Amino acid sequence: MRTEERVQRGDEKETGRLEAFSDGVFAIAVTLLVLELRAPPPGTLQSDSLLRALLHAWPSYLAFVTSFATVLIVWINHHNLFRMIRRTDHTLLLLNGFLLIVVTFIPFPTNVLAEYIREPDARTAAIFYSGTFLAMAIAFNLLWRYAAHDRRLLARDADERLIRIINKQFQIGPLTYVVCVVGAVINAVAGFALVTALAVYWALPEHLRPGPGRGE
Repeated sequence: MRTEERVQRGDEKETGRLEAFSDGVFAIAVTLLVLELRAPPPGTLQSDSLLRALLHAWPSYLAFVTSFATVLIVWINHHNLFRMIRRTDHTLLLLNGFLLIVVTFIPFPTNVLAEYIREPDARTAAIFYSGTFLAMAIAFNLLWRYAAHDRRLLARDADERLIRIINKQFQIGPLTYVVCVVGAVINAVAGFALVTALAVYWALPEHLRPGPGRGE
């Protein structure tokens, strides 16, 4: 076998099964989110009309949209990272599994927040919700940092400039969610609003998103 052929074989993409499995988990996670939206049971409305009861459930809708948007953004980022990650090993599989555990867990704190945002325990619910997204940011960082360290699992032609940009963006990711947790400790609505704002920020196209990595 010629040297060029061996090099090409050594850089063949090995992550196909991991990506396919991850895509399935992301699909299930976003599907489970909508299952937390429930219609008021007939006969329980008392003096309220169905319309008023549906409008009264606005926290559930907002939590659903925020969580769906965040999971969608995580899936997009996961997809983009694996354009650069070409090889896999046992540790990467475990780190990817950790990320997927957090992703599949998101429907639960979403439901808790929707149910308790107007209750005395709203602050606890908001801390639980924002803390879950902090765990997700940490899981994403561990996955990328491990794969990118010394470029051990990256494609040989991976753009060094892009790697630096991703590293800088991932430096601030967990810190922004720490701010969300602190905001939730102070005020439940503030914590939830910060998580929502981050979902909007990460949903912006790269060229419209202020922050590290611009102008390099």
